[in-house]
Amino acid sequence: MNIHEYQAKQILAKYGVVVPKGKIAFTPAEAEEASNELFREGNSVCVVKAQIHAGGRGKAGGVKLAKSREEAGAFAKELLGKVLVTHQTGPAGKEVKKVLIEEGCQIAKELYLGLVVDRATHRVVVMVSTEGGVEIEEVAARSPEKILKEFIDPAVGLIPFQARKLVFGLGLDKGLVNKAVKFMTGLYNAFVSSDCSMAEINPLVITKSGDIIALDAKMSFDDNSLFRHKDIEGMRDLDEEDPKEVAASRYNLNYVSLDGDIGCMVNGAGLAMATMDMIKLSGGSPANFLDVGGGANKEQVTAAFKIIMSDPNVKAMLVNIFGGIMRCDIIAEGIIAAAKDVGIKAPLVVRLQGTNVEQGRKLLADSGLNILTAERMDEAAEKAVAASKKA
Repeated sequence: MNIHEYQAKQILAKYGVVVPKGKIAFTPAEAEEASNELFREGNSVCVVKAQIHAGGRGKAGGVKLAKSREEAGAFAKELLGKVLVTHQTGPAGKEVKKVLIEEGCQIAKELYLGLVVDRATHRVVVMVSTEGGVEIEEVAARSPEKILKEFIDPAVGLIPFQARKLVFGLGLDKGLVNKAVKFMTGLYNAFVSSDCSMAEINPLVITKSGDIIALDAKMSFDDNSLFRHKDIEGMRDLDEEDPKEVAASRYNLNYVSLDGDIGCMVNGAGLAMATMDMIKLSGGSPANFLDVGGGANKEQVTAAFKIIMSDPNVKAMLVNIFGGIMRCDIIAEGIIAAAKDVGIKAPLVVRLQGTNVEQGRKLLADSGLNILTAERMDEAAEKAVAASKKA
């Protein structure tokens, strides 16, 4: 689960991570009032920042510097309701529904600091770079030697020696070492305590007065841990998520929207990945990843079918089920129920194998639905691709 920048900063502040003073605003009037508070405190400039779940906001015009209350209100009016298109939103962009009004600062140096779970070592890795303000993927491609890493032993956590090693690698002045170590430790504690999957400060700013501040903040959380963090779960912004993915989560379905035109409904993540590979190998492109799981019921299968069919980009649909715990007759009943409810709006290819396969095939055959069947996975993929191209 992702959250907004202002929410990430609220969490980080609890762990001693220094963040700029700021306030969220939903209207131009609220933006003016929030900026006025900052100007009264002696700030000569404030920042109006669009809040969407995507990076690259500055380059897309989503970050403005205001020198007066009126200017802050005008910038907020310009941004609120605007569809912001960045390299992470795709061409459709995301509508700005709130802005963060934040104090400005005098920047002396911009750095990068991030934490992720490294799958190869099964440890949290802390990454730093002197290339602050630049997407880390771009730095990794252009200058990988500029990314310094420390892998953290979960038994002892981030130890001061590792933090100091990273600080010295960044070439910071000796007077900033203790501040930087405290900052990294706070971020690491927030990461572990909140069950994060990613935390990124980009840029991490050294001010002219010698302060270290998280000028931006991005955090993602492991969905499986949210039952332990009801406060974080409450930060979920459904407006920022794909409606199909939101609907799928209500039925405990693993769904991810893609940009292809062949809808996929499969049981098991491995089989789902293999199915998408077969579609690509056959010259097509999957419209989604959808794993109904090993123990899905008729209601979940019906919901999955409806979600896929609600995607206007879907020109054909492929159901690929290997019945182990999941029974083929349950899948067939779900398909029939959903088809009768919403109708089959695209060619449907079904491949069933495993438990109760004959009963499942008979249910589909007796349903009167226009369904293409296949016994092998490659055959099913080829039929789906041919149907999508014909459509």
